Amino acid sequence: MSADPRVARTRARLHEALFEACADRPLGEVSVAEVTRLARVSRGTFYLHYEDLSALAVGASAELVRDAVDALHASDDPPAVLTGLLGSISQHANVYRGLIGPGGGGPLGEALHGELRDRALVERRKRAVQPGDEAIASAVAATFTGVVAGWLHGRVPGSAGEVAGRIWGMVVALHRSL
Repeated sequence: MSADPRVARTRARLHEALFEACADRPLGEVSVAEVTRLARVSRGTFYLHYEDLSALAVGASAELVRDAVDALHASDDPPAVLTGLLGSISQHANVYRGLIGPGGGGPLGEALHGELRDRALVERRKRAVQPGDEAIASAVAATFTGVVAGWLHGRVPGSAGEVAGRIWGMVVALHRSL
């Protein structure tokens, strides 16, 4: 990513415009023209930064991926951090639903799973390599991604706090399983 502050500002405006455009309808109903109008940039500028709306949405979700990884590895109060993260996810649910399918697939699901798996594996290996670390890391990533996806698509009931508590309980159980 470029260190140029103009690039960062343009991308931030495009991200904000995307979330604004998706405030009351799904990502699939939003156009590049609408996003560029809201961001006050040209179509050419849009395509200098992103290949399409899906790429923009994944770029706008990069912070979510980092926050999710950090939330699952927070040392103070992970369930509270997860609750805040799920609250943030629900604010932009129309964008995230377009990027992560009910089963956790899609570009955001793949990014979440990959980053969570890698971080879980690093954290487990800090404590010493154990047989099954790869399986636990994959299970932690799949659990988080799958539950969040199910919650976004209305297949997992509960408030952000309730779902965060369930996710945390499952992640702890997975880490203790070997």
